[in-house]
Amino acid sequence: MSRPGGDSYDAIVVGGGHNGLVCAAYLAKAGLRTLVLERRGSVGGAVETAELAPGVRVPAVAHTVGRLRESVLRDLELERHGLTLLRPEVRVFAPQADGRAVTLWADPGRTAEELKAWSPRDAGNYVAFDRKVEALAGFLSHLFEMTPPDLSGPKVADALAGLKLGRVFRRLGKKTGREVLRVLPTAVADFVSEEFETDAVRAAIAARGVRFAAMGPRSPETTAVLLGDSVGGGGAAGETTLAGGGPGAVSTALAAAARSRGAEIRERSEVTQVLTANGRVTGVCLSSGEVVKTPTVVSGVDPKRLLTRLLDPGVLGPTLVWRANNLRFNGVVAKVNVALSDVPRFAAAENDGHERLKGRIVIAPGIDYLERAFDASKYGAVSEKPYLEATIPTLMDPSLAPEGTHVMSVVVQYAPYHLREGNWDDERERLFDLVLRTLEEYAPGVTGLVRASQVITPLDLERDYGLTGGHPLHGEPSLDQFFAWRPLLGHARYGVALDGLYLCGSGAHPGGGVTGGPGQNAGRVILRDRKRGNAR
Repeated sequence: MSRPGGDSYDAIVVGGGHNGLVCAAYLAKAGLRTLVLERRGSVGGAVETAELAPGVRVPAVAHTVGRLRESVLRDLELERHGLTLLRPEVRVFAPQADGRAVTLWADPGRTAEELKAWSPRDAGNYVAFDRKVEALAGFLSHLFEMTPPDLSGPKVADALAGLKLGRVFRRLGKKTGREVLRVLPTAVADFVSEEFETDAVRAAIAARGVRFAAMGPRSPETTAVLLGDSVGGGGAAGETTLAGGGPGAVSTALAAAARSRGAEIRERSEVTQVLTANGRVTGVCLSSGEVVKTPTVVSGVDPKRLLTRLLDPGVLGPTLVWRANNLRFNGVVAKVNVALSDVPRFAAAENDGHERLKGRIVIAPGIDYLERAFDASKYGAVSEKPYLEATIPTLMDPSLAPEGTHVMSVVVQYAPYHLREGNWDDERERLFDLVLRTLEEYAPGVTGLVRASQVITPLDLERDYGLTGGHPLHGEPSLDQFFAWRPLLGHARYGVALDGLYLCGSGAHPGGGVTGGPGQNAGRVILRDRKRGNAR
């Protein structure tokens, strides 16, 4: 690394989040001299394990990693680099105010058996519904692995990709094919209501259709969000997989995999500008003033930040800058982490040795509950009845805390980035109290167990993790920001705006979550372009 006139790299990855590390590992594996530049003091971004108190570690933002692609795990030999995945039998525990709970297990048959206590009809429909979700998500998995076509100026390669996708679609059969087209634009509330009559069951399944999104269960396109979250497995219940040592272990293993293949990683190295000349990138400038040369810049930061803050607007032109500024990044998610002196007591999980609490604990007792929580966020207010998703990872991984201590990781939704009144620095404590008050309704006495806490507001997600608008998915996962439209029509094939500039983060297809998909797909495209002797 050098100042102007010194060494250069074949590729520079801006941002050491998990997708950036995945992409860097593939590029280095192919022999490219690759440099990762990370602004923070550690890699991983939101896929991080943080110290909450001495000896107590907690998932900082992301708390499950079950959607990480099997091909990424295999290709980069992440288990050899120390990654251990923990998969509890329970997927979802959804407690109700009356002391009962809906439990969704990895085994659909076991779930169906337990649903008989709620509704014989729901129990009878569950296994078939689980198979349907798997089939529909299976089609999306092909879509997620593709490089989207350039619909604004299609070429022969785009036509061939379309033919391949058409063959996959035909293999679904007429019934499943029609179902894909029918349900993707629908509201997830309608999708689950077609099969289930019990509100608690509907909400336990539908909650994944709005998780991390500024949408409610009755918003169009939320079925597509649910099905996208089911890609890679999980069916109706979704995946619940934890990383041994916390989610940061994924990032540590990815960094080790990248380094073992020759990639170089520099922390505390903030990129302030992507440098260009004659319509293509030439390098990056760091906050220290250092310039590092490269013909290929790969951005793991979100597309709005890249296009509006790291590039000269005169190079992009007013139209593209305007389009980038209009990308929807309306974050509605906060995070509360706590250290507890004991496991919270949920009435429906008292007699099974905490087995039901090892997965995702979902506070979403009904569809209307979720919709009302969303309504508050539309007007800049935090819902007084928020949708919560919590995990207690110490039940599966005691190494995270001393004996007798547990940690609880709580995703809080709906907490809008743009508050109508007040600001997030002043609202931090009120949010914490709200979360505990909500949990008390389902696990009385939990407040008295708290020994340490951390509140991460949407503003913190932007300031500390570089997530514009506090959006953990690098933009809304709606259909108008999906596939050939992610992040923008004409810029969905990973190469974006200028020759030699690529996207590899969650703002690129196939979107957010701990999957490694955008990083893997982008790496494939970059290597293809180099082999052909041309950049985008």
